Amino acid sequence: MQSITISNELAEKVPGVVLSCIECDVNFQEQNGELWEEIESKIEELNKSLRVENISKMPVIAASRKAYKKCGKDPARYRLSAEALLRRVLKRGEIYQVNNVVDQLNLVSISSGFSIGGYDADRINGAITFGIGEKEETYEGIGRGELNIEFMPVFRDAKGAFGTPTSDSVRTCVTEQTKRFLMIIIAYEPTENIENATNQAQQLLKTYAGATNFELKTIQAI
Repeated sequence: MQSITISNELAEKVPGVVLSCIECDVNFQEQNGELWEEIESKIEELNKSLRVENISKMPVIAASRKAYKKCGKDPARYRLSAEALLRRVLKRGEIYQVNNVVDQLNLVSISSGFSIGGYDADRINGAITFGIGEKEETYEGIGRGELNIEFMPVFRDAKGAFGTPTSDSVRTCVTEQTKRFLMIIIAYEPTENIENATNQAQQLLKTYAGATNFELKTIQAI
C-alpha cells in the first residue's frame, strides 16, 4: 500500500480525522445480482427507519459537515457523498448502479454514513497526502464535470488532487481494467463505527468482488 499521511494543515483544523484504508486485488464485474439484492434490501430498511430531515443529525454525517465548515467549504452546497447517497435513497428509493466494486462501497456508505473514497490503486502515482484544496483548485469529478475542490478535504498524489469526500476524480476511478483497489473510509472524529464499516467492506469485497491480498492501514492525525 502507498504511504498515506494527513497534512498538518488539515490536522490542525480537524484534529480527530481518521482514515481506514483497505487495499486488495479485485475481480471487476459490471454488475452483481446478489450484491444488488442486498443493496435493495438496505434501501428498503432505510426508508422505514430514517427520515430525510434526520440525515444531517446522524453523528458521522454531523461530524463530516462540521469538518467541511472548518476547512472553509459549505456542506450544503457541496454535499458529502454519504449524505448525497442517503438523500437519494430516501427521496428516490434508489442509488446508482455502477459496478460490483463501487456498488459494495456505496452499500458500506449508506449503511454507516461514512463518505468513502474508491480508487484504482495502479492509477495513483506515489505517496498520498490528505490535505485541503487550494484556492480555485479543480479536477474532473466522476459524473460532475469540473469540480471546485477549493477548501475541501482532498487526497493528492505526485500528479495532484484525485479524491474528495464529495466526488472522486475520473483520473483514478474504478474501471474494467482495475485489478488493485484502494478504499479509504473517512471519519472526522474518533468512532468505533469505522471498525465496523471496515469489517463490512472486507466481507463485501470478498463475497462480491472475489477480493484477495488485503492490506489494511489506519491513519490518524498526529
